[in-house]
Amino acid sequence: MYDEILVPTDGSAGIKRVADHAVAIAGLCEATVHVLYVVDETAYATIPDDTRERVREAFEGDGHSATKTIAERAYERDIAVRRELRWGDPAVAIIAYSIENEIDLIVMGTRGKTGFERYLLGSVAEKVVRVSPIPVLTIHTGDREALLAELDELIGG
Repeated sequence: MYDEILVPTDGSAGIKRVADHAVAIAGLCEATVHVLYVVDETAYATIPDDTRERVREAFEGDGHSATKTIAERAYERDIAVRRELRWGDPAVAIIAYSIENEIDLIVMGTRGKTGFERYLLGSVAEKVVRVSPIPVLTIHTGDREALLAELDELIGG
């Protein structure tokens, strides 16, 4: 059912939980894991010209490191891996990569931001879930206890 699984990463600490789920599914399905890091070009565009090349190299280094971390988890289980770094709008790049590479499942993290913070910042995962023609499995990567406490308050418990 799942031959090609995409794991978009931003390199955050919570991605380990996401990678564990993706690798477990890939192991069960004998799937290839694709690891994608997208540098958000809107952030890059505001960088002064004199430091742009250094910052570009830093972003690319972060991307290679982030994709390598997930790839190593897959290699440990003898799972095939493809790594890629792209520039652009993260949600758009994730969807485009998925379509171009005939991805069957996207497994990605969400920090589970709620309320006003979510409306201010937006969410790459939320955008992908809303527009993806491909199934998306989201894994909460934020502070689980804080989220449970907030949910408990919301439901009046």
